[in-house]
Amino acid sequence: EVVDVVAAWQVPTSSKLCSICNMKALQFATTLSLTATTASAFVPSSSSCSKRKQHSAVSSTSASASTRGIQHDLTFTPPDTLGEGQITEQLCADAAEKMKRVMVPVSKDVSETGYAGISYIHWPAERKTATLPLLLVPGFDSSALELRRLGPQLAKLGVETYVVDLLGWGFTQLDGIKSFSADSKVEALKGFWQVVGGNGEVVVGGCSLGGASVITLAAENLYKADGEEENGFVRGTILIDAQGFIDGIGPMSFLPSPVARLGIKFLQSEGLRNQASQMSYFNPEAYATDDAMKISRLHCVRDGWEDGMLSFMQSGGFKPKERVAQISVPSLILWGRQDGILEKEFASKFVETMEDAELQWVEECGHVPHLEQPEAVARYIMDFLSSDKLRPNEDEKANSPANILDGILNFLN
Repeated sequence: EVVDVVAAWQVPTSSKLCSICNMKALQFATTLSLTATTASAFVPSSSSCSKRKQHSAVSSTSASASTRGIQHDLTFTPPDTLGEGQITEQLCADAAEKMKRVMVPVSKDVSETGYAGISYIHWPAERKTATLPLLLVPGFDSSALELRRLGPQLAKLGVETYVVDLLGWGFTQLDGIKSFSADSKVEALKGFWQVVGGNGEVVVGGCSLGGASVITLAAENLYKADGEEENGFVRGTILIDAQGFIDGIGPMSFLPSPVARLGIKFLQSEGLRNQASQMSYFNPEAYATDDAMKISRLHCVRDGWEDGMLSFMQSGGFKPKERVAQISVPSLILWGRQDGILEKEFASKFVETMEDAELQWVEECGHVPHLEQPEAVARYIMDFLSSDKLRPNEDEKANSPANILDGILNFLN
């Protein structure tokens, strides 16, 4: 039944879903939702979200310092998924409890204060391994809760895992931000690793449209073994059913604001989120549940979400296409064999285009392998991180966030 192609994204969508309304704004919202990992993130009720005003001030009363000078926003309240959210999945609640928001440096074009609050979840490695830390980015208009099933599996295997929301999505700061453009999102992502990771060597990964942000970040911050003066921190990339060969959102970026807002409001609807969830899985009967729909909507009812989405639209979106060939570090392409959202040809195209990439198909899996087959995906990622070409340098082992914390704890004991 996938019969229509919207030129702006060049991604197949359902004829049934398109028949809901012929308005271009609604078609736009439908397409946006399908390019994303929309079966993914979070959800308390709108009444609870209205109580959670975002605070942008960076001060001694709203932030705390850690060993790396990390300033956590103490005004941030993680979502109550089991209570107010009425979500039954325990892994979602466990992930939400871990969620924090850190203030990261950005340009004055993004925020007048020079800082933006970025929400994230850290799953510490549960055993010591000789692997680099992993920074993962969820898909379009999603949150770190999207990786709620994969994060614990990686931690069990010994991978230090950080899942980071893109500015304007998830539970990031919304008020006081001037721009939620694609460039602003990548800038804040880089600022996150500067603050939390100390610009240490890291493997970065992205799901669906999150992959576009990771491609941009990696291309601009590649590690070079020859020790060039402008050396970066990205040692490898992991792309999970990622969007890498479609630039921007086409003419949709030129829609008048009132028309664009109509599409954005439709993107918020339960019906569309549920339909997108159905299309994201190989086994929708098992995974496209009421919980999945709720989890994918939480951020949509936050004050400022609509303005943030409009800002992203009007920026023209990500443009990763020319960047893919610039990725010279080792890369792992993970792709659901039954992905019904992005064309399977894209998986092979990554391998053909990138200098050092390998493809791993995930069987009996749709567009969201990290949700549908988390144990298998974790094993594939661990095998990749354990390879000789990604072995951490000795100075990186000593300066990693985990080892610094271990040193402090040993001293205190």
